[in-house]
Formats: sequence, structure tokens, C-alpha cells
Amino acid sequence: MTTRGDRIIDRSLSDIGGKGLFLKELEIAMRHGVADAAVHSLKDVPMELDGPFALAAVLERADPFDAFVCNRWDGLDALPPGARVGSSSLRRQAQLRARRPDLRIGDLRGNVGTRLSKLDANDYDAILLACAGLQRLGLGERIRERLLAPDWLPAVAQGAIAVECRDDDDATTALLAALEHAPTRLCVEAERAMNRQLHGSCQVPIAGYATLADGALSLQGLVGDALTGRLVRASAKADASDPHALGREVAGQLMRQGAGELLGLA
Repeated sequence: MTTRGDRIIDRSLSDIGGKGLFLKELEIAMRHGVADAAVHSLKDVPMELDGPFALAAVLERADPFDAFVCNRWDGLDALPPGARVGSSSLRRQAQLRARRPDLRIGDLRGNVGTRLSKLDANDYDAILLACAGLQRLGLGERIRERLLAPDWLPAVAQGAIAVECRDDDDATTALLAALEHAPTRLCVEAERAMNRQLHGSCQVPIAGYATLADGALSLQGLVGDALTGRLVRASAKADASDPHALGREVAGQLMRQGAGELLGLA
């Protein structure tokens, strides 16, 4: 199925209603019995699902980081002053402006092939994409630099795939259980809890990245301003038994540092 979010590529997601546009038509299909399940990039899934739906499975996370894609320069810091960089993500734009305020940032929509073709046509000097998307399409060789944490944070749940179904469809839920990857679920639940507490959406630049080690979760969070490059950062570590509490803790830290002003909540 092709959703409205896929079809409208001449305007930014924040202008046409957000990433939920990728879900609604799929949910209608499940509601009417046309489909039993829908597969999503979890970073595109709203923090709150409308009933009667649930995320029955979260698959093992792929590469969570952003990719610097360029045909001439080896990394973001190697770009010459005034270079034109394309990205549709306000989160990426905020971090880009903070790191390289001298660059010209252009909005870039469309599928991966469309975005790469615009780079190859010299519409942009470089573009920013998700590593996982490129790798899943067999295009990993286009990655010139992986933008790594803690200096650069990905979108909440980036690199993870989730399968959604009706919450009253016990047969489909049972089948999907085999796809569940518990460590990934813990990490993305912490990230999504932080985002939920911040009332986050694609209209605001929020980033989050959690890792799991020795029974403990570590979460890094960021809120930014795509116009000025101002960034607010926070992090915390806690027992993995309550990822939602960790997410709320990092969100609280961000708010205390002024994130509410950037999010329009203050």
C-alpha cells in the first residue's frame, strides 16, 4: 500500500500532518479486515497508537545512526563553507546547524532513490539519511560517514522495525511473538517514553538513543532548534526493569534545561 505520506513529497512532513500519515491508511485496512498486520519503521510510529491497535513485535534493531552521504567529501567536517546539505528531518537540521552553522540546509523529501538522484544531479553537495535504510536497500556503500552518538543522536527508535496489529487479534499477535527482540524493545521503550513525555512529533527536533548492557539501560536525549542550532542534552542510566521511568527522567532533565521553550511548552 502507498500512503499519503509516501505520495506527498513536495512539502515537509511537519507541514502535511506528521509521520502519522504513514500509518492511518494501513490502520484503516486492518480495521476493515483487508490486512492482518502492518510493518513500520518504528521511528515513524506516533508515541500513542489509536485503538484498537498495538505493536505486537519489535524486531532486532539495525544500525541506528545517521549517514553522511556525499560524492566528493569524506565527512561532514570536510565539507567546504557554504556547501548545500539536504535533509527533511528537523532533528538532523538542528544538529547540523549546531555543528556547521556555515552550511546551507535544504529540505529534501522523497524515497531513498529520489534523494540519492538529487545528490547525484548536484542539487546538493551532501545529504543525510538513515544508515539502516541504505543498508536494507543494498546501498551501504553510499555511506561516507556514520554520525555516531554521543556527538550526534539519531531519531527515537531509528533502525528498529515494528509490526502493528489489532489488539484484539489474538491469532496474529501469537504469530508475531516469534519476531520480538526483547533487548531492542527495552531500548526503544525508553526512547519513546522520553519522547512521549516531551509531547514529541516530527514537528520538533527530538533525538534519543538508548543502549542496554549488564542489565542496565543508558539513555541520551536531545532537543534542538532547527533554525538556530541551539541544542539541549541530557542523559541517565537505570535498571532495565523500568524503561519508561528512565525515559521520563531524561525528559524531565531536558525540560529543566529549557527544552520546553524549544518545544513550545514553556
